[in-house]
Amino acid sequence: MIEAPIRVALVDDQALFRAGIRMLVESQPDLLFVGEAADGAEGARIAIEAAADVVLMDIRMPVLDGIAGTERIVTEAAARGIPGPRVLVLTTFDLDENAARAIRAGASGFVLKDAAAEFLLAAIRTVHAGNSVFSASATRDLITRFTPAPVAPQPPAAFAELTAREREMF
Repeated sequence: MIEAPIRVALVDDQALFRAGIRMLVESQPDLLFVGEAADGAEGARIAIEAAADVVLMDIRMPVLDGIAGTERIVTEAAARGIPGPRVLVLTTFDLDENAARAIRAGASGFVLKDAAAEFLLAAIRTVHAGNSVFSASATRDLITRFTPAPVAPQPPAAFAELTAREREMF
């Protein structure tokens, strides 16, 4: 049985970047490029109308940024009662706040624009399969931000009653 190609849409305000990503996606036999837009509002419309499986979404754009564009895609798909596309956020800025905002908006991943082509292609396939992908540095920053600092273990109260020599043995 031949599987249908993964339908990919791209939303980014940089025309040259869009052209490069479009060529990369079109070079893959299991991916189908279904549309592109230069702002989040147009991108959300294209993503839904083209029935994209995965949307590559820039964060910083005019008219409607990628976070709001992602929210619009999720909301519109829910309103129509259809499974929405998975959103993979692309950015040049490795900021944990943007990664956190993208996740809250419904994004399935966060990848830096300078990632290797192979990593981006693997990320598209991974989020399409229902998993999440985050750049290594974004993951590190998110873990640091959202994980409480470890608390040093406290010795039992009886430890204070030991002599210095007894403490050395433990």
